[in-house]
Amino acid sequence: MFENKKILILGFGRSGSAAATFLIEKNNTVILNDIAPLEKHNQEEVKQLKEKGVEFVLGTSPDNLLDDSFDYLIKNPGVPIDHPYILKAKELNIEVINEVEMSYNLLPKDVTIIAITGTNGKTTTTTLTYEIIKKAFPDKTKLIGNIGIPFCAELKNIKEKDILVIEISCQQLENLNKFKPHIGILTNVSPAHIDFMKTYEHYKDLKKKLFQNQTEEDIAIVNIENEEAVNISKSFIANTKYFSSIHEINGCYEKEGFIYYYGEKVISLDDIKIPGKHNLENIMAAIMAAKELDVPNEKIIEVISNFKGVEHRLEYVDRVNNIDFYNDTEATNIKCTQIALSSFTRPTIVILGGLERGQKLEDLTPYMKNVKAIVAIGQCRNRILEYGKSINKETYAFEYLKEGFKKCIELAKPKDIVLLSPATASWDQYKECEERGKEFKDLVKEIKK
Repeated sequence: MFENKKILILGFGRSGSAAATFLIEKNNTVILNDIAPLEKHNQEEVKQLKEKGVEFVLGTSPDNLLDDSFDYLIKNPGVPIDHPYILKAKELNIEVINEVEMSYNLLPKDVTIIAITGTNGKTTTTTLTYEIIKKAFPDKTKLIGNIGIPFCAELKNIKEKDILVIEISCQQLENLNKFKPHIGILTNVSPAHIDFMKTYEHYKDLKKKLFQNQTEEDIAIVNIENEEAVNISKSFIANTKYFSSIHEINGCYEKEGFIYYYGEKVISLDDIKIPGKHNLENIMAAIMAAKELDVPNEKIIEVISNFKGVEHRLEYVDRVNNIDFYNDTEATNIKCTQIALSSFTRPTIVILGGLERGQKLEDLTPYMKNVKAIVAIGQCRNRILEYGKSINKETYAFEYLKEGFKKCIELAKPKDIVLLSPATASWDQYKECEERGKEFKDLVKEIKK
């Protein structure tokens, strides 16, 4: 299917590099285009791919590069959906896919796919699901997708009857056509990535795509407490099952300090280390997926009771001078920061700020009950400073995280929480938000010395 073809890969990054590596070994003509110039890329990686035969067009997107001689256009998830090459490919009837769709079409038989999508909680749910199922099936379970492991990079290692746990972003859903999971999970849906997806309606339609090819024999797992997710699930053909962090339902739910699965007691809340109602929901989704594969409760309990969270997502960093530090740098939107703030009842100093995107800061106000001070950083720090003063919160503004962190230490008292949950992207100062989180963790290490 993907042999002896002419293929344009649009966008470098991890998925573009992995797709180029895979395709060039299948005797394809592979051209990789990225608007960033050569000096912005990993030079050694470019060199290795060139030596294998990949042709690069970097720093520009020439009008005459794409023509009807191409068989496929493989789009990196980070490339805008209205990129001129995407629009031209559709005019030329060239199929536009991504490396997830490509890899799906090349899988061996009898592979079980568990795919997770949603606005928030994808990575935690994916990681937990993988860890639980791996505990039961250690030689058969693989973790791939938006979590940082390109699907096609693992293709050569996937065998019949393996179990794949895949995180799928909305950007990846844009270019899926035939992809079908046996178990699909929808954690929740709320406005996000509208600048990329153009409209909220389109964003919601993309979430449906994960489930569009499922049949009655497949399973859809949905958060019943999220209205948008429930509305989306009404169109599903799959056997749809629900979880709730609030009500006792016919599904997975919390009751009297325990998580139940269809009336069966699974795990005590006392055994769960990660904070917040949202994490309770992530755990329930993972339990439901594991139960579909008949994973025994003792293995579920073992994994969950030892799970301390995903790096950079409300990650517990350390306790210094009886002050707890949490790194939630992946909170790049208001909703994520709302979730983080609602996870704590102790006095909290929150670090907000980064790239200016016109965030509606007022939406944070109902969640500021336990916030004793706000430290604003980055490009939008002055607007955050004005917002903090408008709600009568002690607020300070600094350009850089290091300066803001020093202020946090001055303000923090024993039993307080210092929380990095910026509510905005990091691209004003960092290449990616993980760099911001790493700096925060390094600063915590420094004060512990």
